[in-house]
Amino acid sequence: MGQPKPMLAWEGKTLVEYQVGSLLTGGADEVIVVTGRSDAEVAPIIERMQNARRAFNPDFAQGKSTSVRAGVNALPDDIGAIMLLAVDQPRPAWVVKRVLDSHLASGAPLTSPRYRGHGGHPLVFSGELRDELAQVTEEKQGIREVFQRHEARMNSLVIDNEVVRLDLNTPEAYESALKTYPEIAVEQ
Repeated sequence: MGQPKPMLAWEGKTLVEYQVGSLLTGGADEVIVVTGRSDAEVAPIIERMQNARRAFNPDFAQGKSTSVRAGVNALPDDIGAIMLLAVDQPRPAWVVKRVLDSHLASGAPLTSPRYRGHGGHPLVFSGELRDELAQVTEEKQGIREVFQRHEARMNSLVIDNEVVRLDLNTPEAYESALKTYPEIAVEQ
């Protein structure tokens, strides 16, 4: 991207500020921002935000599962629900709220928003899966292993909006999303 993804401009702020704001507005009590390579840039932003804190992952270069473990290990043991969302997957607060509310009402071990038969984000896991999430590894496919283990009891929430699959993996995807996001982020 030419710069750290969390620092990308998004809706008048940095992407990390947008994500934390959406998560909190959508119903999260607290947001744990896992940092790695861009810790020096992101840490001061997180320190200024209420109900957000950072968990530094010194092993970030070893894969996403190390960041999942760092975030989960920063949670209290008695956590009720765990929502996972990467910084490059911007979601409006209404999506966060809808997924979280559906998860809490379902009693399912995990919840996944779905768009046209495909999974999206954010994913929500029951706090009972905390220990499983804290043990994910790249060799065992990261959170996919936990997801597959509990998939038969998954709460699938259909959201007829492509925003649940938006992922900013390339400069082209980012530039395109800057143009389309204001339209697709509108609650339906």
